[in-house]
Order: sequence, then C-alpha cells, then structure tokens
Amino acid sequence: MSSSKLSVVVTRRLPKAVEDRLAELFNAELNVNDIPFTQDQLIDAIERADILVPTLNDILDASVIAKAGDQLKLITNYGSGYDHIDIEAADARGIMVTNAPGLLSEDSADMTLALILTVMRRFKEGSAALQSGNWEGWSPSTFLGSSVGGKTLAIIGMGRVGMAVARRANAFGMKVVYHNRTPVHPEIERNLGATYVENLDEMLPMADVLSLHCPNTPETHHLMNADRLALMKPTAFLINTARGQVIDEDALIAALEFEKLAGAGLDVFEKGSEVNPKLCGRDNVMLLPHMASATTEARMDMGERVILNIKTYELGHRPPDQVLPKR
Repeated sequence: MSSSKLSVVVTRRLPKAVEDRLAELFNAELNVNDIPFTQDQLIDAIERADILVPTLNDILDASVIAKAGDQLKLITNYGSGYDHIDIEAADARGIMVTNAPGLLSEDSADMTLALILTVMRRFKEGSAALQSGNWEGWSPSTFLGSSVGGKTLAIIGMGRVGMAVARRANAFGMKVVYHNRTPVHPEIERNLGATYVENLDEMLPMADVLSLHCPNTPETHHLMNADRLALMKPTAFLINTARGQVIDEDALIAALEFEKLAGAGLDVFEKGSEVNPKLCGRDNVMLLPHMASATTEARMDMGERVILNIKTYELGHRPPDQVLPKR
C-alpha cells in the first residue's frame, strides 16, 4: 500500500465520533449536509475514491460499478444488508465488498417484539384516542386486543435476528415455529423452544403472528404473495423488520381490507421510502420508518466495523467481513 492516506468517500452522515475517526485515519470526504447522493454523484464518487462507504439507499448495480475507477478496491457497506450492491459485478472488477453483520440483531429483535405488542394490543389506537382528547375513560369493552402469551409465533428466517426474536418470544410465553432453508442445530432449537417446519405453506396456517427475517433475493421476492397470505388465519398478524420486497404490498393491502388478516407491523416497505398510502391511516397497521437498527449503540458499532474493514484492507489483509459472490 502507498504511504499516502486512502481516499474514502462516505455517502451519508454517520455518528460524529465515527466521522472524526474516519477523518483522522483517512482522507475522508464526508456528506456534511446528509443529502442522499444522486446516481451522478455516486458515479463521481466511485470514479475517484479508493474506498466507498455507502448505505442501503445507494444502489450500486452493475451499470454503476462499471463506472468505477481502477483505484476503487473496496466498498465497505454501512449496514448488514447488501442487496443494493451487485457483488458479482464488483468481484469481476476486482473490488471487494464488506458489510457489518451481527451488530443489529438485538435491536432489530426488540423492534420486532415492539411491533407485535403494538398491533396485537392495539396500542396505536389507544394512544391516538388519548392524544386526540376522545378518550372517555376506562370501559370493559374498548380497545380489546389479543393476548400474546400462548400464541404461536412463526418465524421465516432463523438467522441471528430470528433467533433473538425467538428468545424474546419465549419470555412472553409464545410457542415458536420456524421455516428456514435448513433447520438450525438441535441444541439451538431446544434452547429456543423452536420447532422446524420444512414446508412454508404448512407453517403459515399455524401462525398467530408471522415475523419475517429473511433477505431480499430472487427466491424471497414477494415470498408473501396473495396465495400465501390466504393461507394465514384471519386473526393473524404479519410483522416485517427485514426487507420490504419480501411482501407483495398490494396483496397485503387487499388482505387487510377484506379482513383476511387482523393487522400488520411494518418497518420496511416494498418501494423503500415510498409508502403505499393505502397502508397509512389504518388502525390495525403500525408503520415505522426503518427504525429497527436506530439506536446510538448500533450505529456506533456499525461505524467501528466499517473502520475495522478499511484498516484491515489498508494493512494488506483480507477484511473480516468480506462478502463473497455466489459461485
């Protein structure tokens, strides 16, 4: 490596301590206004940077990566998901890609349980009535929700987040079933009190709550379509803190409108920040602006992992969190 500092372009504002450390270690170009990069700005960045630090909103597909300068050797993503980056196109250009895995599991699981409680216990409706001045006092028949204990939580994707959700569900007295590409180790199943269901379509009718924890891939795109939503109980709730594209939102809206589902809690959406207006304003739907990892601790950890990956590369070693292309 050259003795001169690496040129690092960061596409969004990061915690100040992380930015200060990046500026100390590298020739860092920070996005002080926190305005998302346009595609032209993204292309300009990869044409001249040694290292790019993008976020999930920066679409680095093959057409963008094709514009990268020869000096760009590392894309170190600020986050665990990397479906916005064409890993194969980057690899073909000799560009390594890293992410920040395993740092958001606990906070994402907390958010998942919060959404489950919110929609099952009708917290949104109760809070709205109170704050609007329409609450007329306690009544034995108002805001009746569903008990959480004793219900069946079905999890799609038993990775780090799915396991963290299962642990929390146990504490609430829920029965846990799950679907995954392969079952987890039997000892993990015992510790989680979880039962593997090989056939997804057989698991869906069991669910009082269905929680999604799988990535967005060609195989999982619209995994929850109209046919699969129709397999669920009309009293069931759907929770998604994973990727919005896993759900066919039009099918979900239809299921809610025709009372084929009891409600939904969504932290992610099929079209990113563009939220379908038919989801807004529904009493039985809780919407959050992709907040699952929004804790100071998680965002600091993500920044530290970015720095670790860059420093490891700078020292001539393979970064610990390199994402390998599918072979």
